[in-house]
Amino acid sequence: MSTLRPDDLSNVAIIIPALDEAEALGHLLPALSRCAPGLVIVCDNGSTDETREVAKTHGAVWIYEPKRGYGAACYAGMENLAETIDTVVFMDADGTREVELLPTLLGPIARGEADFVIGARVRELRETGSATWPQRLGNRLMPNLIRWGWGHRYTDLGPFRAIRREPLEAMGMRDRAYGWTIEMQIRAVELGLRTLEIPIPHRKREHGRDKIAGTVRGMALAGYWIVKTCASMWLTKRGRMRRVKRGE
Repeated sequence: MSTLRPDDLSNVAIIIPALDEAEALGHLLPALSRCAPGLVIVCDNGSTDETREVAKTHGAVWIYEPKRGYGAACYAGMENLAETIDTVVFMDADGTREVELLPTLLGPIARGEADFVIGARVRELRETGSATWPQRLGNRLMPNLIRWGWGHRYTDLGPFRAIRREPLEAMGMRDRAYGWTIEMQIRAVELGLRTLEIPIPHRKREHGRDKIAGTVRGMALAGYWIVKTCASMWLTKRGRMRRVKRGE
């Protein structure tokens, strides 16, 4: 059981994958410091700007992960958690306006109502220009892959998410690219986690450049890895479910 308290984030770690995000981190990290989380980890995926200097200036732990990939950066953050951490938040470097939503995201875990909470970017709260049409199409299609393969209905694969450390480590996360988010949500279903989605605004990026939605190549790679990861996990699902039943 989590020992998280809504008024005390000392047991919470925030993991931020980053690639050339000095500008965005310069806004995000000061806002996070006011929330006083136990640990903020910036996982640098090979930046050529001042990402390292900005992270250290604002008191974050800077981790260098030379292997490119969103999942590789997230996993590097997991590998550097302090023993006192029992809840982990994943968020993008350009998450300045999401900081105010941390109590909402963490609340269900603090109250013992959920193990895993996802900030779902809902259409009703979508800011004009915040998503391209391929993004909107992907946000509709990708959750359906989980519904078709695992019978669980998600509405989004949003990167802003919180999870208790124990089930996170039990997931045995393998993807090191863009399949990280969908793998986590599939594993949550397979492990029977209490999962909750909370609606959050879908806003335009304010600082820096989007590495995925900002380029055709980035969006194509993300889509490929998500579908590839989902297909691979469906083909190997039976073996994992047998191990879950055996308590392994």
